[in-house]
Amino acid sequence: MPQHVVCHQCGYVLYDGDELKPPDEIIHKYNGKCPKCGRKLAFIPLNVEVKPIK
Repeated sequence: MPQHVVCHQCGYVLYDGDELKPPDEIIHKYNGKCPKCGRKLAFIPLNVEVKPIK
């Protein structure tokens, strides 16, 4: 199942891949801040969408 993680503020793609990654791993990769807008990244997702693969 693909995973697509984006910054809530600016829409920067933090992760896009077939392997599911835990939120703390993605946050750690960027030192807790979005590299584009500088917003602090949170462990709690604000929006989760599950879509069928086309």
